[in-house]
Amino acid sequence: MKLVDRPRWLRAQLKWNRRWSLWVLLVALVVTLLGALVWLAGRYEASLVQSRLERDTAEITSDIRAGLNRNIQTLQSLQAVERNTAEWHNQAGEMLRLHREIIRIEWRDESLNVLNFDESPYRTPVFDRLGRDGSRVDTLQACTTALRVNGPGYSSSYFTLQKNGLGLELLDVCLPMLTAGRLRGYSVATYSLQDILTELVGKQLSRGQGLSFTEADGTRLAITGTPTRSSRFYNAQQLLDLAGTTLVVRMDSWKGSPDFFPNVLTALVSSLALALIAVLFMLGRDIRRRLRVEHDLADALAFRKAMEDSLVTGLRARDLEGRITYVNPAFCKMVGVEARELLNHNFPSPYWPPELAGVYQDRQAIRLASNSLPQSGFESVFMRRDGTRFPVLIIEAPLINANGKHTGWMSAVLDLSEQRRVEEVSRASQDRLQATARLAMVGEMASLLSHELNQPLAAISSYATGSLNLLDDAEVAASPLTKDLQLALRRISEQAERAGKVIKSVHDFVRRRDQVRERVAPRALLDAIMPLVSLQARKLQVRVAIDVDPVSSEVLCDRTMVEQVLLNLCRNGMQAMRDTKKLAGQERVLTLRVKPAAATETNRWVSFSVTDHGVGISEAVAEKLFTPFFTTKSEGMGLGLSLCRTVIEQHGGFLGHEPAQPQGTVFSFTLPASPSQQAPAAQALPSASTTATTTETVT
Repeated sequence: MKLVDRPRWLRAQLKWNRRWSLWVLLVALVVTLLGALVWLAGRYEASLVQSRLERDTAEITSDIRAGLNRNIQTLQSLQAVERNTAEWHNQAGEMLRLHREIIRIEWRDESLNVLNFDESPYRTPVFDRLGRDGSRVDTLQACTTALRVNGPGYSSSYFTLQKNGLGLELLDVCLPMLTAGRLRGYSVATYSLQDILTELVGKQLSRGQGLSFTEADGTRLAITGTPTRSSRFYNAQQLLDLAGTTLVVRMDSWKGSPDFFPNVLTALVSSLALALIAVLFMLGRDIRRRLRVEHDLADALAFRKAMEDSLVTGLRARDLEGRITYVNPAFCKMVGVEARELLNHNFPSPYWPPELAGVYQDRQAIRLASNSLPQSGFESVFMRRDGTRFPVLIIEAPLINANGKHTGWMSAVLDLSEQRRVEEVSRASQDRLQATARLAMVGEMASLLSHELNQPLAAISSYATGSLNLLDDAEVAASPLTKDLQLALRRISEQAERAGKVIKSVHDFVRRRDQVRERVAPRALLDAIMPLVSLQARKLQVRVAIDVDPVSSEVLCDRTMVEQVLLNLCRNGMQAMRDTKKLAGQERVLTLRVKPAAATETNRWVSFSVTDHGVGISEAVAEKLFTPFFTTKSEGMGLGLSLCRTVIEQHGGFLGHEPAQPQGTVFSFTLPASPSQQAPAAQALPSASTTATTTETVT
């Protein structure tokens, strides 16, 4: 049994030893902590003593500086007394009686020669044994400094031997006497450093402490007071900066060791506080664990919230009854409704268009009841608060909680507005590319046709010229039809030449060559196209009216291309009136009008307009009117107006349209006036009384 029980005893002994070791460690820790606290308390008390000593030294230095400044003011009042008068002696003596730290006051001339002086009544004259000449260098230094700073100057301290075998450390202060900026002498006062310490320093500051003036190397110049001897020594130093010299004010203090009893109480209180901290440590550890878990949970929730808020996809959650239980900021921004207005809202939803609310409600009821949702989602239309509609893609899935129970539905909503806009832009880009390709093909065809048609037109012109030559024969000329044939052949030749010019201009226009521009009268442009316009006007029963303002200037243009523009606009106007019914007493009229346009100081313009009284142009057609290959005619190519606008813009002008009254359309464009032609005075400001208008009617 003993052999069996021995290991148990050993285990108990080891356990007791471990506990004892822990207690010893704890006691050692407490003792160490108490010693550390006592040492720290002593260090803290020593720092307080040192801080107090430095503060007292600073105050003493300030008191000495203030006392010296007051003495300077008294010395300045002494300078107001006239020289060689008894009044100066009276005031100097009064000053010496009131200020024990001053042992001598002198009145010196510009060369520092002593004119008058007075000694302190409280001590024997200090310069009787060695005289004043030994300190002349120090006095000269002080007065030189005073002149340089234009104020009081101090000398370095110097030692003077007395009759009793002792000596004094003295300090001279010199104050120049100036009258109207002119030097008329000096006032010199001699201080005793020992008396400065006793007279200018408060007794309560120096009581029980040593106060002295020292040099930079620590040599004491003057000392007062003796500190009480103790175990600890403290000292503090402050610089006394004076004009011309610097003294070190030193203060010494002795103090015993810090009181033990208060520090022990402090250590005991600290120990009890540590014990309380140890008791609360276990509770604090549990609290920290709980806080750590709560912090992790808060971080997880904040991360999920930040992730949901940063999504551009709208999220919406519904319960089994269809009420909205959650929406993210993206969804609220998408529909323009605040979250508080959407939560707990049932059918119909505020973002459903009113005209589709019934359809949406029936669809949602069927979808939620059947528990079958399309995997790829479905498209729908939502409405913002301002009433605008926008397409969306909705993807819904069942919402399952942590227990695996179906609690509602989760929806992801994507705004398809940008996608639709991109598709529309892409479609427009494809249309523009196709139009560009077709324009390039038209350009190639125009080049090919211009090459192929030049020869037939040249042949027509040659045959017409040959026929005219044959008709000039004497025998043939006698025929009554000769004149009519000659006129017809001349017109054939002219139109063939004009067709050749048009083809050449189109070829140059397609090849982007520099076009030749010339000065042309506006009337000449109209006369050139009138034969062709009149021919079509008679066919369509249209009367052509020409209105040309006589003050219109000549224009600088490519004559052939501008004639084609006018011809194209006239044909469009007459074709627009072809579909209108001719009322009784009302006729179809096409008006060609030329007048000066708005001008600037450097540029003048001429306006051309073609007015018809057709059905007009709708807003939908007006948006695409100048688009290449857009036409409302079954036989048209849609290039006429686009080419016309390009030609006018190449001339620097503008081609536009506006409704005519009571019906119809007015197409107008501007061309630059010839710069070499000066505008007459009447052209700048035309008036109804002085401007005449040329009007013609062609039927």
